[in-house]
Amino acid sequence: MSEANDKSANATAQTEMPDVSPESIVEALLFSTDEPLSARRIAQTMGIGDAGDVKNHIESLNRRFDESGASFRIEAIARGYQMQTRPIYHPWVSKLQKTSGDTRVSPAALETLAIVAYKQPALRADIEAVRGVAVGDILVRLRDMNLVRIVGRAEELGRPLLYGTTTRFLEVFGLANLDDLPKLDPDKPDEVPPLKLADSETEGVNETAE
Repeated sequence: MSEANDKSANATAQTEMPDVSPESIVEALLFSTDEPLSARRIAQTMGIGDAGDVKNHIESLNRRFDESGASFRIEAIARGYQMQTRPIYHPWVSKLQKTSGDTRVSPAALETLAIVAYKQPALRADIEAVRGVAVGDILVRLRDMNLVRIVGRAEELGRPLLYGTTTRFLEVFGLANLDDLPKLDPDKPDEVPPLKLADSETEGVNETAE
Protein backbone atom coordinates (compact mmCIF):
# COMPACT_ATOMS: atom_id res chain seq x y z
CA MET A 1 0.00 0.00 0.00
CA SER A 2 1.36 3.43 -0.93
CA GLU A 3 2.12 6.17 1.56
CA ALA A 4 -0.84 8.15 0.24
CA ASN A 5 -3.16 5.20 0.83
CA ASP A 6 -1.76 4.73 4.36
CA LYS A 7 -2.51 8.35 5.21
CA SER A 8 -6.00 8.02 3.77
CA ALA A 9 -6.72 4.88 5.82
CA ASN A 10 -5.45 6.51 9.03
CA ALA A 11 -7.55 9.58 8.39
CA THR A 12 -10.64 7.44 7.88
CA ALA A 13 -9.99 5.47 11.08
CA GLN A 14 -9.53 8.65 13.09
CA THR A 15 -12.76 10.07 11.67
CA GLU A 16 -14.67 6.93 12.66
CA MET A 17 -13.21 6.86 16.19
CA PRO A 18 -15.63 8.39 18.74
CA ASP A 19 -14.40 11.18 20.98
CA VAL A 20 -13.15 9.91 24.34
CA SER A 21 -14.48 12.17 27.07
CA PRO A 22 -13.94 11.94 30.84
CA GLU A 23 -17.60 10.96 31.13
CA SER A 24 -17.21 8.08 28.69
CA ILE A 25 -14.08 6.91 30.53
CA VAL A 26 -16.05 6.75 33.79
CA GLU A 27 -18.73 4.74 31.99
CA ALA A 28 -16.15 2.35 30.55
CA LEU A 29 -14.46 1.79 33.92
CA LEU A 30 -17.73 1.02 35.69
CA PHE A 31 -18.92 -1.17 32.83
CA SER A 32 -15.73 -3.25 32.96
CA THR A 33 -15.81 -4.19 36.65
CA ASP A 34 -18.17 -6.27 38.78
CA GLU A 35 -17.26 -4.54 42.03
CA PRO A 36 -17.96 -1.00 43.27
CA LEU A 37 -15.32 1.62 42.50
CA SER A 38 -14.88 4.68 44.67
CA ALA A 39 -14.95 8.10 43.04
CA ARG A 40 -11.38 8.64 44.21
CA ARG A 41 -10.15 5.42 42.61
CA ILE A 42 -11.90 6.27 39.35
CA ALA A 43 -10.28 9.71 39.32
CA GLN A 44 -6.85 8.19 40.03
CA THR A 45 -7.31 5.67 37.22
CA MET A 46 -8.41 8.38 34.80
CA GLY A 47 -5.48 10.59 35.72
CA ILE A 48 -7.61 13.70 35.40
CA GLY A 49 -10.01 15.50 37.71
CA ASP A 50 -10.92 14.52 41.25
CA ALA A 51 -13.65 12.66 43.12
CA GLY A 52 -16.01 15.62 42.81
CA ASP A 53 -15.61 15.65 39.04
CA VAL A 54 -16.30 11.90 38.92
CA LYS A 55 -19.53 12.34 40.88
CA ASN A 56 -20.62 15.02 38.41
CA HIS A 57 -19.86 12.68 35.50
CA ILE A 58 -21.91 9.93 37.16
CA GLU A 59 -24.88 12.27 37.64
CA SER A 60 -24.65 13.24 33.97
CA LEU A 61 -24.44 9.60 32.89
CA ASN A 62 -27.48 8.68 34.97
CA ARG A 63 -29.47 11.53 33.43
CA ARG A 64 -28.57 10.19 30.00
CA PHE A 65 -29.47 6.63 31.01
CA ASP A 66 -32.82 7.83 32.41
CA GLU A 67 -33.63 9.87 29.33
CA SER A 68 -32.81 7.01 26.96
CA GLY A 69 -34.76 4.44 29.00
CA ALA A 70 -31.64 2.33 29.61
CA SER A 71 -32.14 -0.91 31.54
CA PHE A 72 -29.36 0.04 33.95
CA ARG A 73 -27.96 2.97 35.88
CA ILE A 74 -25.06 3.74 38.22
CA GLU A 75 -25.82 3.26 41.91
CA ALA A 76 -23.91 4.23 45.05
CA ILE A 77 -22.97 0.88 46.60
CA ALA A 78 -20.54 0.03 49.43
CA ARG A 79 -18.89 3.46 49.47
CA GLY A 80 -18.38 3.27 45.72
CA TYR A 81 -20.28 3.17 42.44
CA GLN A 82 -21.47 0.24 40.35
CA MET A 83 -23.54 -0.39 37.21
CA GLN A 84 -26.78 -2.11 38.20
CA THR A 85 -29.74 -3.44 36.25
CA ARG A 86 -32.97 -1.68 37.12
CA PRO A 87 -35.20 -3.74 39.47
CA ILE A 88 -38.00 -3.93 36.89
CA TYR A 89 -35.82 -6.26 34.79
CA HIS A 90 -35.05 -8.63 37.65
CA PRO A 91 -37.58 -11.36 36.65
CA TRP A 92 -35.75 -11.88 33.36
CA VAL A 93 -32.23 -11.42 34.70
CA SER A 94 -32.84 -13.95 37.47
CA LYS A 95 -33.89 -16.56 34.88
CA LEU A 96 -30.57 -16.12 33.13
CA GLN A 97 -28.43 -16.33 36.23
CA LYS A 98 -27.43 -19.74 37.50
CA THR A 99 -27.51 -20.23 41.23
CA SER A 100 -25.33 -22.51 43.27
CA GLY A 101 -26.57 -24.34 46.34
CA ASP A 102 -23.43 -23.51 48.32
CA THR A 103 -24.05 -19.77 47.96
CA ARG A 104 -27.57 -19.76 49.38
CA VAL A 105 -28.45 -18.24 52.70
CA SER A 106 -31.35 -19.45 54.82
CA PRO A 107 -33.98 -17.24 56.46
CA ALA A 108 -32.30 -18.02 59.79
CA ALA A 109 -28.99 -16.74 58.42
CA LEU A 110 -30.67 -13.60 57.07
CA GLU A 111 -32.19 -12.97 60.48
CA THR A 112 -28.81 -13.45 62.14
CA LEU A 113 -27.17 -11.17 59.59
CA ALA A 114 -29.77 -8.47 60.23
CA ILE A 115 -29.06 -8.58 63.95
CA VAL A 116 -25.32 -8.26 63.32
CA ALA A 117 -25.93 -5.35 60.94
CA TYR A 118 -28.00 -3.36 63.43
CA LYS A 119 -26.23 -4.32 66.65
CA GLN A 120 -22.60 -4.28 65.47
CA PRO A 121 -20.16 -4.63 66.98
CA ALA A 122 -22.21 -7.56 68.26
CA LEU A 123 -21.38 -10.36 70.66
CA ARG A 124 -22.50 -13.88 69.78
CA ALA A 125 -24.31 -14.00 73.13
CA ASP A 126 -26.26 -10.85 72.26
CA ILE A 127 -27.24 -12.27 68.86
CA GLU A 128 -28.38 -15.51 70.49
CA ALA A 129 -30.36 -13.55 73.08
CA VAL A 130 -32.34 -11.88 70.28
CA ARG A 131 -32.83 -15.04 68.20
CA GLY A 132 -33.33 -17.38 71.12
CA VAL A 133 -31.17 -20.10 69.53
CA ALA A 134 -27.48 -20.89 69.07
CA VAL A 135 -25.92 -19.07 66.10
CA GLY A 136 -22.35 -20.40 66.11
CA ASP A 137 -22.68 -22.42 62.92
CA ILE A 138 -24.57 -19.63 61.17
CA LEU A 139 -21.89 -17.08 62.02
CA VAL A 140 -19.25 -19.40 60.57
CA ARG A 141 -21.35 -19.71 57.42
CA LEU A 142 -21.79 -15.96 57.12
CA ARG A 143 -18.06 -15.44 57.60
CA ASP A 144 -17.34 -18.01 54.87
CA MET A 145 -19.65 -16.04 52.58
CA ASN A 146 -17.75 -12.83 53.44
CA LEU A 147 -20.89 -11.17 54.80
CA VAL A 148 -19.73 -11.08 58.43
CA ARG A 149 -16.27 -10.53 59.91
CA ILE A 150 -14.64 -10.41 63.32
CA VAL A 151 -14.13 -6.76 64.23
CA GLY A 152 -12.48 -7.16 67.63
CA ARG A 153 -12.91 -8.52 71.14
CA ALA A 154 -15.08 -7.23 73.95
CA GLU A 155 -13.48 -5.78 77.06
CA GLU A 156 -15.06 -8.31 79.39
CA LEU A 157 -14.33 -11.70 80.92
CA GLY A 158 -13.01 -14.10 78.32
CA ARG A 159 -12.60 -11.34 75.71
CA PRO A 160 -15.41 -12.74 73.46
CA LEU A 161 -15.36 -11.97 69.75
CA LEU A 162 -17.25 -9.04 68.28
CA TYR A 163 -18.91 -9.39 64.88
CA GLY A 164 -19.68 -6.83 62.20
CA THR A 165 -20.64 -6.73 58.55
CA THR A 166 -18.34 -6.46 55.54
CA THR A 167 -18.13 -4.38 52.38
CA ARG A 168 -19.53 -7.40 50.55
CA PHE A 169 -22.59 -7.14 52.80
CA LEU A 170 -23.19 -3.61 51.52
CA GLU A 171 -22.86 -4.83 47.92
CA VAL A 172 -25.25 -7.75 48.39
CA PHE A 173 -27.97 -5.62 49.96
CA GLY A 174 -27.48 -2.61 47.70
CA LEU A 175 -26.42 -0.20 50.44
CA ALA A 176 -24.09 2.75 50.04
CA ASN A 177 -23.28 2.50 53.75
CA LEU A 178 -24.85 1.28 56.99
CA ASP A 179 -26.87 4.49 57.30
CA ASP A 180 -28.97 3.18 54.41
CA LEU A 181 -30.31 0.29 56.49
CA PRO A 182 -34.08 0.51 57.08
CA LYS A 183 -34.73 2.52 60.21
CA LEU A 184 -35.69 0.79 63.44
CA ASP A 185 -39.20 1.40 64.71
CA PRO A 186 -38.76 3.77 67.68
CA ASP A 187 -41.68 2.03 69.40
CA LYS A 188 -40.07 -1.39 68.88
CA PRO A 189 -36.32 -0.77 69.13
CA ASP A 190 -35.56 -4.46 69.73
CA GLU A 191 -37.28 -5.61 66.54
CA VAL A 192 -34.78 -5.81 63.68
CA PRO A 193 -36.27 -5.22 60.20
CA PRO A 194 -35.71 -8.02 57.66
CA LEU A 195 -33.00 -7.56 55.06
CA LYS A 196 -33.79 -7.57 51.34
CA LEU A 197 -31.24 -8.69 48.79
CA ALA A 198 -30.36 -6.24 46.02
CA ASP A 199 -31.87 -7.43 42.73
CA SER A 200 -28.45 -7.52 41.06
CA GLU A 201 -27.11 -9.88 43.73
CA THR A 202 -29.80 -12.54 43.90
CA GLU A 203 -27.72 -14.80 41.70
CA GLY A 204 -24.84 -14.74 44.17
CA VAL A 205 -26.63 -15.00 47.49
CA ASN A 206 -30.10 -16.54 47.44
CA GLU A 207 -32.65 -17.24 50.11
CA THR A 208 -33.38 -20.90 50.65
CA ALA A 209 -35.31 -22.96 53.12
CA GLU A 210 -33.39 -23.81 56.26
